[in-house]
Amino acid sequence: MAETENRPTNFIRQIIDKDLASGLHQQVKTRFPPEPNGFLHIGHAKSICLNFGIAEDYQGTCNLRFDDTNPAKEDISFVNSIKEDVHWLGFEWSGEARYSSNYFDRLHGFAVELIEKGLAYVDFSTHDEMRALRGTLTEPGTNSPYRDTDVETNLKEFAKMANGDYQEGQCSLRAKIDMASPFMCMRDPVIYRVKFAHHHQTKDKWCIYPMYDFTHCISDAIEGITHSLCTLEFQDNRRLYDWVIDNITIDAEPRQYEFSRLNLEYTVLSKRRLIQLVDEKHVSGWDDPRMPTIAGLRRRGYTPGSVREFCKRIGVTKMDNMVEMGMLEACIRDDLNVNAPRAMAVLEPVKIIIENLPEGNSETLSAPNHPNDESMGTRSVTFSREIWIEAEDFREQANKKFKRLVLGKEVRLRNAYVIKAERVDKDEAGNITTIYCTYDDQTLGKDPADGRKVKGVIHWVDANTAAPAQFRLYDRLFNVPNPAAQEDFVHAINDESLIVKNGYVECGLSGASVEDGNWQFERTGYFCCDKDSEEGKLVFNQTVGLRDTWAKIENQ
Repeated sequence: MAETENRPTNFIRQIIDKDLASGLHQQVKTRFPPEPNGFLHIGHAKSICLNFGIAEDYQGTCNLRFDDTNPAKEDISFVNSIKEDVHWLGFEWSGEARYSSNYFDRLHGFAVELIEKGLAYVDFSTHDEMRALRGTLTEPGTNSPYRDTDVETNLKEFAKMANGDYQEGQCSLRAKIDMASPFMCMRDPVIYRVKFAHHHQTKDKWCIYPMYDFTHCISDAIEGITHSLCTLEFQDNRRLYDWVIDNITIDAEPRQYEFSRLNLEYTVLSKRRLIQLVDEKHVSGWDDPRMPTIAGLRRRGYTPGSVREFCKRIGVTKMDNMVEMGMLEACIRDDLNVNAPRAMAVLEPVKIIIENLPEGNSETLSAPNHPNDESMGTRSVTFSREIWIEAEDFREQANKKFKRLVLGKEVRLRNAYVIKAERVDKDEAGNITTIYCTYDDQTLGKDPADGRKVKGVIHWVDANTAAPAQFRLYDRLFNVPNPAAQEDFVHAINDESLIVKNGYVECGLSGASVEDGNWQFERTGYFCCDKDSEEGKLVFNQTVGLRDTWAKIENQ
């Protein structure tokens, strides 16, 4: 690690600095251990950036390990999506991806060791009986009637569990710790249960599976992890983590450290709730651009750099807090303001006919790809007699604050000429269908020769060459800051979280694809091409608006 590197510190880095200085560890080894039972979300991105970032900064290693202990809810598609997300964020794990299932034979051996030491027993209590005996936060639990079963019997019964002689829920293996412990996780927790499920890695080899709390710490020890970083909800479980390591025969002694999880306004980051949104089809899937999943953010047009910057800005602490959605949006806005080329798109089109421009006449104009970065070059746009503008950019009458096109007045077309609205056509309902204008052919790139001032500038596209496109405008998925606090969070879903409009983009975007990244559609917002696009049917997702309109709403 370069001494001159300027990086923010936090309590975890301070612990690592102390451990390295004291010689406790020679090299830092971290891990990112997702369960492959869903897609990763922005909260996981915080953990990814922390674990992989620390490994990079300290010239250590970071493993990607799938804690795959519940095959009934896991799938190889989730494994693949997680790998893609980590790579997309810009990180590379050490060696091959690992699986806790790689260690199932050793885990089984450690379970047998605990039985032989009199520290684990097979319990035939039902789920309800076990819960009744567990006690409460204020009252101690009661010993199971199977707690004092002799070692030999327990070994035989555990072997029968592994052989498939018992049904799911009929029995389990429990650690023998302390039913009077003030920490519920220490009241003889289940460490193995019967489950007849096909596993995506071990296939049908096992019909018993270790519990997460038993598996996680041993997997860390097997891999030689020095600093096992997890969120605060596992703080009490650290006692079980240490108990397991202390009572099995294994050399390594990893230590667990907890940091606050990410809570983000106007969304939910509970995997159970995200699964509900997908299963009940409140969203189109895990990668719906309204979802806080990394796949959803990627599809919406967020960049890896913007997500990493967000994780850097929120920091790492032990203090739970709610992060404003505006902070995440500011990160992508700052990124795209610098890096996104400009283009023109009309989302709610109304036609303009320039009457003093001959029919069939077409002119190719040059427009900068970025107003503040000449290195991005220029692009060509066509200009002809018929163009599209935004319907909201025209009024028949308006006060002086309206700086766009008004009947009888002038406005400049972006990168083109000054036009004047002369008259309009309307349909039977009174809606404007066509605006007839004239243009000043001496105003390309310069003010009118007679010195008159034209203050407004509007965007447009050539009706003869523009490509039709669908625009998906995304808002916050929920209409309350903390939907998880609602009795039924789905009732807080924002009915206007997706608005679809049909319009046009300038001709240069007719071949746009997902790989092209983002554009700033001038005066509208930042957009990216969606995977639903087909030839002749472009679809664009709005990544974020040009400014934070929610901040203004919330301050009213």
